[in-house]
Formats: sequence, C-alpha cells, structure tokens
Amino acid sequence: MRRAAIVALPTCLCLLISLIAFAAPPHGAAIDGGQALRLLLEGNHRFADGKPLHPNQDETRRTALAAGQHPIAAVLSCSDSRVPPTVIFDQGLGDLFVVRVAGNTADALGLASLDYAVKHLGARLIVVLGHDRCGAVAAAVKEYGSGDPGPMLGPIRPAVTLAKRGHGDTVSNAIDENVKLTVEKLRESAEFAPMVKDGELKIVGARYDLETGRVRVIPE
Repeated sequence: MRRAAIVALPTCLCLLISLIAFAAPPHGAAIDGGQALRLLLEGNHRFADGKPLHPNQDETRRTALAAGQHPIAAVLSCSDSRVPPTVIFDQGLGDLFVVRVAGNTADALGLASLDYAVKHLGARLIVVLGHDRCGAVAAAVKEYGSGDPGPMLGPIRPAVTLAKRGHGDTVSNAIDENVKLTVEKLRESAEFAPMVKDGELKIVGARYDLETGRVRVIPE
C-alpha cells in the first residue's frame, strides 16, 4: 500500500503542475490578446489529444465568479452543438465570453455583446470561430442567387460570392471566407478599430475540424 502511494505521488504532482501551467490565469488577472490566444490553442491541443484538464470548474471558482467576471477572451462561434468553445478550448467557468449564432456572423446584437466583453469585462482577444461542414454556410451556398436569403443566410452571401471565384470545394472555401469577412468587419467597426490600431485588442479568425478536434488560426 505504501509503495503504491509513493508511485502515485509523482503522477499527482505532474497533474498539479499541468493545471498550474496551462489553466487560465486567476480570476481578474490582466492578460493581453497574444497570451490569451496562446492559452486557448494550448487548451485545444489538450482537448484534441484527449487530455483535457477541465480547469476552473470547481466550487471555489464558481463562488469567486459570483462577484463578477473577467474572461480572458471573447469567442464568436457558430451555434452548432458540436462546437462548444469552452469545451474545445479546455477552459472553465468565467474564462470565455461566448457569442453564438448560426454561421458565426456579427449582427448588431452580436457586435454589442462583444463590445461589452471588451469594454466592460476586459477581454483583449476576440476569436471568430468557424467550423467544417457548417450547415448555415452550406445553406447559403445552396440558395445562392435566389430571392431574399433572410437574416441568417444574408450575411454569409458575400463569403459565398468570394468562394465561387476560387478553386476547390465551394462550401469549405466559403467557411473560411465567412470567418475572414467577419474578422474584417469587427476590426473596422467603430467599436474596435481604435483599439486594434493601438494594439490593445487582437481579433483573429479560426476554424474547427470536427473530426480531429483541432482549431487552426486562419491566415490573414
């Protein structure tokens, strides 16, 4: 019994060190956009490798957050049930301010929500997260050229236009273009342009692979 306990001790210590090294900073700690992106990508690597730490999900964290929140990043993602940002980035309570809408586009309400996360909660990173086989983008491609596409598909149509000019799979290309256009819209918005220019705010686009579980940052 004693030997088993001694053998188990290094394993426990390694797990504790991992939690300290890779979990998000303590509640309220200042963190810039670059640091936040690094933490999210490290968390995604853990998730994709099947080794999530599930940080900041205990009673202590829950109680601490009752007084207020200071997320390290805001994520604009699709509503798809297979793409929960907190899970795929291996984060916990209070770590991410998430805005979800089919097709991960930024309407007035989404923009106002992100603005709140940045201006009032202190997030210095916004990630626009698309994903493979997005149903909203596929629908926008299918109805392209028809009448009024409606409030969900309409904002995706410009991405489809760009995708049709390229080579390869139109839906896959449109997924990337849709993310890029949304990132551009946020960067050029009156709410965020000054902060982006001054280096106070980082806005990036990314894409989630449903099969591998990995997130890749989309090149600008």
